[in-house]
Amino acid sequence: MAEDPDFPSLPIPISTLNSQLTVTFLGTGTSQGVPMIGCDCAVCRSPDPRDQRLRSSIYVETPERSWVVDTGTDFRTQALRENIRDVDAVVFTHSHTDHIMGFDDLRRFSHARGSMPVYASAETMRDLKRVFQFAFDNPNPFPGYLKPEPHEIDGPFELGATVITPLPVPHGNSIVNGYLFSRGGEKLVAYLSDCSGVPNAVVDLIGGVKVLIIDALRDKPHPTHLSVNQALEVAARVRPGATYFTHIAHELPQAAESRLPAGAHIAYDGLKLSF
Repeated sequence: MAEDPDFPSLPIPISTLNSQLTVTFLGTGTSQGVPMIGCDCAVCRSPDPRDQRLRSSIYVETPERSWVVDTGTDFRTQALRENIRDVDAVVFTHSHTDHIMGFDDLRRFSHARGSMPVYASAETMRDLKRVFQFAFDNPNPFPGYLKPEPHEIDGPFELGATVITPLPVPHGNSIVNGYLFSRGGEKLVAYLSDCSGVPNAVVDLIGGVKVLIIDALRDKPHPTHLSVNQALEVAARVRPGATYFTHIAHELPQAAESRLPAGAHIAYDGLKLSF
């Protein structure tokens, strides 16, 4: 893969035309994003574009369907940056502000297809219906308005030929969903963007996955997120083909990737992984 001449470890994304599944990191930052407002630390002032992180979210493309996981505060900016033209569904991990507040920007895609399938746990769906009551409780929306089509997740479901398995994990005192994406019986991607631990039952479900995308906020422990060492411990249990950290705070520079073990990486906004 070619490299960016200004930042030699920054690969230029490869073509995804022949891929069965492509994941684009729309955002890899924590709830305040990086740089943080009013912060002059070395990471917030870094010239490396990979240290500029919008709120965490991914866009998944397959030959049959495409969907986003979470619509954070920056969703409109992310969709414009990646030139996203098709969204067939949205899948939510949980209802914290940095994961849902771009919800209404789905209206462009909802209008194109007539409605927008929304997949979330029962608790997250309740919060979405409360926060975005104007969309869920509007039986005759004006043309161009968001028309959500709610689907409560109570087990694995399919989008096209992709099986999506919910992965309940602790996020501080709450339980949120990560997701495993499988095609043809092959475990391709496990996405755990927000977690403070990974139960053995989840490790068993995702064991040997091709790519583990996991929360690794910073080096210092945090009550609701994994630290770098904790994320590496989870990876050692899961034994993925490769590990990518996400939900990064401004305490962790992209340059820290150089000290990670083989197969472990720090994801960055715009990175594409294809299978």
